[in-house]
Amino acid sequence: MKLIVGLGNPGSRYRDTYHNIGFEVVDELARRGRAEFGSSPADALTARLRGFADEVLLAKPLTFMNLSGGATAHLVRFYKIDPADLLVVLDDVALAGGRLRIRKGGSAGGHNGLTSIIQCLGTDQFPRLRVGVGRGDPRRDLAAHVLARIPAEERDRLRESAERAADAAETFVARGIDAAMNEFNREPAPGAPEPGD
Repeated sequence: MKLIVGLGNPGSRYRDTYHNIGFEVVDELARRGRAEFGSSPADALTARLRGFADEVLLAKPLTFMNLSGGATAHLVRFYKIDPADLLVVLDDVALAGGRLRIRKGGSAGGHNGLTSIIQCLGTDQFPRLRVGVGRGDPRRDLAAHVLARIPAEERDRLRESAERAADAAETFVARGIDAAMNEFNREPAPGAPEPGD
């Protein structure tokens, strides 16, 4: 079984914020697979995807971003999922809006949700898919930026980013982490010129 965990904050107050891009990606995967989110053994909403060789479980922790590790680790242990079969999808302010970065493991890079998962799993060796949301105005507090509603003029671009991230997650499930890294880490952000242009 593969587990794809999208990070975000529950509740209408946080909908359409930069910090919830992980939720948007797993929502897109569920939409494509006509899967419905429901209750789970952990403090998370889960949905099962069909149509892949491996069974795929989507999850949205309901513990708020900074405590995502408890629900994620519970699901990993309950379903006996190898950390290599876990993909965590999260926002990244250090990446330009629309860029994707997939890694097999490594540090949290300052992301509190990822820090929580590493602490609760006891390892940083699990795949993660970072979706660039940009830093915004450098004079603005970073927490205020990621919790701000996405402006109307940016919504289409970030929607496209969520769709590409869902493509990357499907590639991870169907062909593995190396294929996903090779295909999506090199891809330009939406609207960016192709190399040589």
